[in-house]
Amino acid sequence: MEVSFEQLKSMVVFAQVVDQGSLTAAAQFMGISRGVVSYHLKKLEDQLGVKLLNRTTRSLSLTETGEAYYQRCRAIAFQAHEANRQIEKAKQEPEGKLKISCPVNLGLQVIVPALNEFRRLFPLIELNVSLSDEVVNIIKEGIDLAIRGAPLLDSGLQASKLRTFETCLCGSPEYFRRRGRPTQPEELYDHDWVVYTPAANTVHLSQGDKSFSLSVHGAVSTNNAAARTIFIEGGNGIGRIPLYDALPRIRQGTLERILPDYQCTGIDVYAVFPPGAAESKKLRLLLDFMKASFAHL
Repeated sequence: MEVSFEQLKSMVVFAQVVDQGSLTAAAQFMGISRGVVSYHLKKLEDQLGVKLLNRTTRSLSLTETGEAYYQRCRAIAFQAHEANRQIEKAKQEPEGKLKISCPVNLGLQVIVPALNEFRRLFPLIELNVSLSDEVVNIIKEGIDLAIRGAPLLDSGLQASKLRTFETCLCGSPEYFRRRGRPTQPEELYDHDWVVYTPAANTVHLSQGDKSFSLSVHGAVSTNNAAARTIFIEGGNGIGRIPLYDALPRIRQGTLERILPDYQCTGIDVYAVFPPGAAESKKLRLLLDFMKASFAHL
C-alpha cells in the first residue's frame, strides 16, 4: 500500500492524539482545530480499513492493531521532529568541513594561529588546511577559502580584502659587514637580493612625493616566503619582507632594517572563495573572524 503525503499527515496527527491523551489536547498542541484532528483520524481508519482507537465521550484507548500502528507513527513523528531539531541546531551552532589554502609563511605566522582560536570558538567545524605558495585551482581542488597576496584575475571567483601588510627592506648583520649598509635608494643597485619569484622583481620605494623603483637580482631566488627570509638571514642578500616576519628577527638581531624612512609597497591579502560560497554560514563565520583577526594584528 502506497503512503500519500496526506496520509503521512494523518499518521502524525494520530500519534499526537495518543501522546496527548485526547483529540482536544492534540489539537491545541498542534495548533489546529479539533474538527481537523477528528477528520484525520476518521480518514486514516477508512484508508486502512481497521479501527485504531476506542473512543467514548470521556476516554480513548488503542485497539490491538492501533497499538502496533501507533509505534510506527510515533517513530515517523519523532524522526520529523529530529530533522527539524537538527536544522535548528545547524543554524545555531555551525558544523561541517572547511577546506582552506594559504601561503606557507603567512599561514604559519598569521593564519594558523588565527584558526586555532576559530576552532576554540566553533569546535564542530572541521578544518583541512593546505599550506602552499602555489596558486591552487580553487574549484578543481574543492577549496572553500584561499588566502592570497594578490588581487584576483578575471577568474569568476569572489574575493574579500582582509588587510594590507606593511613590508620593509632587510639584510643580515653579516651581509652588511661584508657589503656595506645602503643609506640611499640609489645604493641598492650595487647589492645582491634574495628574489621571491611569485612577486614582481621590481621594488618600489616612496618618501613623501618622491618615489624610486629598481629591478632586483641576486644569486638566490625562491618561490617560498619562509625560505626567502632564511636566505636573507644567511647573508645571501637584501630582501623585501612583511613587517610581521621581520620584526621578531630584528629584535633577535638576526636581521637589520635599512632605509626605514622610505615606505615599501605593501602586500594586499585577500580571502578568495567560489561564487555563492559566502551563503554558507560556516564560511561567513570564518570570513568575519579572519577580518577581525587581521584588524588586530
